Amino acid sequence: MNPADSTSSASVVRVLAAAALLAASTLAPAQSVQEHVHGHGHDVMPFDLGKTVHVFRMTEDGGTQKVVLRDDAPQPEQVRMIQHHLGMEASEFQKGNFADPMHLHGNTMPGLREMQAGAGRMQISYRALPNGGEIRFHTRDIKLVTAVHRWFGAQLSEHGADARAE
Repeated sequence: MNPADSTSSASVVRVLAAAALLAASTLAPAQSVQEHVHGHGHDVMPFDLGKTVHVFRMTEDGGTQKVVLRDDAPQPEQVRMIQHHLGMEASEFQKGNFADPMHLHGNTMPGLREMQAGAGRMQISYRALPNGGEIRFHTRDIKLVTAVHRWFGAQLSEHGADARAE
């Protein structure tokens, strides 16, 4: 066998393999935003998204974001993880640090930049709930209220079945 023939054959095999990979990747269905958030939520949140639900309530002065258990079955470990996470997040949000939501949802979420810049003009507090926890966003600045509402709306959309409005 001529060495040039084996080099040529190896090149053909590599080209065909690359073409097959490219074809397979273009035929694979695109992952929806909701699938991405559900699948990568564990990168940011320690609790199980399948056992919990995010609940968003918009108010005249901001709103509340809760994470609670989906059912009434006792799950103390999930509740502990929710409470620890939301307590830390509220503290970071008050400082204008929204790194975790940005990591999961991207840094172009509606309302996010305004909330980062205006964190000092908001009161962001945490409260433990028997079945989870809650972060409250309160401000008298109508532009920040709008930013919170836009941010909640984006999260409702991106969390899909893992979220609901109240």
